[in-house]
Amino acid sequence: MKIGMLWFDDDPSRGLLDRIGQAAAYYARKYGRPAPLCLLHPATAGEGLPARLEGLELRTNPGVLREHLWIGIGESPAAGA
Repeated sequence: MKIGMLWFDDDPSRGLLDRIGQAAAYYARKYGRPAPLCLLHPATAGEGLPARLEGLELRTNPGVLREHLWIGIGESPAAGA
């Protein structure tokens, strides 16, 4: 992640995709544009995480703390890669 916002949400009464959607909406309001990427711990993601949620790419990364979402702008692919 190049630039991002760390979001903690461990509310067991809401599903993961709902929590991601809330964090993404907050990011868009705060920064004036939607985030293209969300990273989350594999244990938080569980099984069956979709690749995208309403234009937001979802990826797992063991470096993200459990129950946290890292939402923002990822690294650009290298030219010619």
